Order: sequence, then C-alpha cells, then structure tokens
Amino acid sequence: MWLWQTQVALTLNKGSIVAEPEIIVAPVAGKADLNAFIDLAYRLNRSDPSWVPPLRNEVAELLNPAKNPFFEHADVQLFLARRGDAVVGRISAHIDHLATAMDPAQGMGPSTGNWGLLEAEDQAVAAALIARAEQWLREKGMTRVLAPLSMSIWEEPGQLTKGFDHPPTVMMGHQPERYQHYIEALDYVPAKLLRTYDLNIIKPFPPLIERIVQSGERNSKIRVRNVDKAKFDAEAAIILHILNDAWSDNWGFVPFTDREIAYAGKKFKPIVREDLIQIAEYEGEPVAFMMTLPNLNEQLIGMGGSLFPFNWAKLLWWLRKPATKTMRVPLMGVLKKHQGSRLASQLAFMMIENIRRNAVSRYGATRGEIGWVLDDNQGMNAIADAIESKVNKEYTIYEKRL
Repeated sequence: MWLWQTQVALTLNKGSIVAEPEIIVAPVAGKADLNAFIDLAYRLNRSDPSWVPPLRNEVAELLNPAKNPFFEHADVQLFLARRGDAVVGRISAHIDHLATAMDPAQGMGPSTGNWGLLEAEDQAVAAALIARAEQWLREKGMTRVLAPLSMSIWEEPGQLTKGFDHPPTVMMGHQPERYQHYIEALDYVPAKLLRTYDLNIIKPFPPLIERIVQSGERNSKIRVRNVDKAKFDAEAAIILHILNDAWSDNWGFVPFTDREIAYAGKKFKPIVREDLIQIAEYEGEPVAFMMTLPNLNEQLIGMGGSLFPFNWAKLLWWLRKPATKTMRVPLMGVLKKHQGSRLASQLAFMMIENIRRNAVSRYGATRGEIGWVLDDNQGMNAIADAIESKVNKEYTIYEKRL
C-alpha cells in the first residue's frame, strides 16, 4: 500500500512540545473506505448555506465502475487522508484516455491527467492529497495535470472562483473559497475560465432580439419545436449528434461514447420536460438544440443527501410538475457549418425566447442560468450579452507541469 506522509508538525501545549498526528494519504480500499470518502463531503460542507448536498446514491453511482461508463475509458484512483484514526481529506486522481487522445491544442491531449473531488479540513491536508494525486499521475506517465475535474469534463469541472454567496443550479459544483487558495499555493495556474450567466426571464428581451425572433418565426425554412418524449431515444440521438459536432473544436472537448449517451439519457429522463428542450430545423434538417432543466437543487438543498424517510415522496411529487424559481441551460449547440452565421444567432434567440415563455407561464420560473460557457466562446458570450444576462459564477480549471 502506498502511503504519502507529511512532515510531523510540532506544537507547544502548556509548555511542552507535543507531536501532532501525521497526515497519511492512502488509496481507498474496500467498502468502509468508500463510505468514508462519500461521507466526508457532507461533514465538511454542512455549515455552508450555499452547498447543495447531492443524493448519496448518486455519488455512490458516480464512483461505481460497474455503473458509471466513464470508467470504461478512464483509470481512476481514490485517496483518503487521515490524521490518526480521523478521516480529514479525500481526492480522486484519473486519466481519461479519450481526453489524452485529443489534440493538445484543445486543452487535453497526450500525457495529461486530472484530479478532482477534493475535500480537505485544512491547507496541509489539501497539499498532501494533491501531492499524492500528482505522484500517482507521474507513475502513470503523465507530465501535465488539469484540475479540478470531478471526474469528467462533462460533470463538474473547475474550482469555483466567483459566486460563493449563492447555491449552484442543478449539475453545477460548489467548493469553498479556501480551496482556490490551497490550489494556487501549489504552483497551479489558470488554464481556462468557465462562466455561468444569470438572466431575469420575467422581462421581455430587448426590442432588437424580439425583432430577430419574429423574423425567424416568419421564415418558412425555419422550424423550432419541442422534443417528443415518446421518441426519447431518437430525440436524444439527434441532440447528441449536434452536440458532438458543435462542440468538437471547443477547448476541453471529449466525445461521448454510446454507453455514456444511453447513461446520460437515463439520468436526464426524470427531469426532462418536452417544452423546455428545443430542436431547431432548417430546411427540414435538425441543426441546433437547446436543453433546459428545472433547478432540482431547489429541492435537494434541504434533503441532506437522503431520500429517506419522506424526501422521496416530496421529490416524486415535485417531479410530476416541477415548479421552480430557476431554470438552467446546461447545453446548447449549432452545427459547425452554421456557426458564426446570422442564422445561428437567430436560431439561438428563437429557442431561448420559446423556452423563456414556457418557463415563466408553465413553471413559475423567474430567472434562468446559462452555462457553463468558456470565457473565449465569443458566440455564446455575445448571445448572453445581447439578452442582458450577467455573469454570476466563474469556475477556474488550473494546470501544472508534473
């Protein structure tokens, strides 16, 4: 068993020198360790009013190689840090072989590994955990690290660096501000900034945007429609085709596998609403989509990570018709052949406006959140500015040479 130990610290206690227990970092081994890995996040974050406890069974599934298809193309090692018998930290180290096969110009590439799922009682624990993750990556031949990623780029990428004062929306992460300082103290430098945009959806969009939408609605070549849940698999395939094409040149892009597509479809299905996901067709061809999700976190924030004894009933009742203050747009894309064109912007504004109307009139929503969006994605940032949305959160992905 590998052990990563920090130097024993000495403190004065009533005039005598007392040795504090050393920090020992070791791989997760067995069910008890895995439970301790999961439980730690709930203990360390329970006093943070902006932290949304994820459902424990969802976290366990994320870490289960038999259930999460990410493990089919990735090497993963979990670590726990202890002081004496007390668990004081955790981290994951991983190598996504689909990411290492990508062009380095897109951010990932050969010999690039990752760590994530960091939780630490203090800076010394964080330093020991990150050092052990780096050591594991070096032993696997990695020469560069991008972090934090928990665990795929499609899940919860980045360390929160702006927007600590309010909870994240569904499928977005939240980390204490002190973790940012722990990471930066270890010679990590920003590699990419991810933003989310906050939007008041009660008020109409600016007159120019309304005219663009109305022009598109009069264009017989354009059709913007809701998805059809009765054809869920076929609709999901259309969306994933557009997504893989639209995002393929983006920084950090990693393609979905067929198993991941099926897995994502299964996870999304309970909160998918037909009138909140739009597909845009041009001359009969699906060329763009926009996915919007009710903010499940508004329900989860008070559940403590458990559906028992009665939270399951509350959640099922909410899922029947999810009234919510906030809607999140996690994914949006236009086929590459139309990107940068007036048509692409027009389709985006049309889908946003249709979903805005539905979100307000049918679900009682008052705000939307768009993101994450890469800081250098000029098209999406321009759209966000045009509809008068404002940056409310920023997440930083850091890099370091090993």
